[in-house]
Amino acid sequence: MIIKKAAREEAAAAAGLAIQMWEENTLEELTEEFAEYIQRKDCAVFLAMSENRAVGFAQCGLRHDYVEGTDSSPVGYLEGILVEEAYRKRGIAKELLKACENWARARGCEEFASDCELTNEVSLAFHLNMGFEEANRIICFTKKL
Repeated sequence: MIIKKAAREEAAAAAGLAIQMWEENTLEELTEEFAEYIQRKDCAVFLAMSENRAVGFAQCGLRHDYVEGTDSSPVGYLEGILVEEAYRKRGIAKELLKACENWARARGCEEFASDCELTNEVSLAFHLNMGFEEANRIICFTKKL
């Protein structure tokens, strides 16, 4: 298994994985978003490659605004991570996260953060197993004007 920083031409591979998690998007939208994201200096996408095929991805960036539970800025932030089901329980997500953390550390970050939906027990367990500490729980509200 190889963990590598994604290049712009690998945006479709990252999007193909991300669509499994962010189903409300289209593959075309995600491919375009990843292509733009990969080009930014304050963002990175890492791919887990098995036999020249992406089987996992992690998306991270730098956040300069306040991040719940942190004291510094910028903060490295895990925006998304997914490993195909057939490749889970092999430490791939841990290696993808480590790549994100190292990337953020190299950019001067002292802290790394993430989030998940209140109902996403799998993500919660992953984060806790990876050494994250729960900072807060919130419920967001909207209304039409």
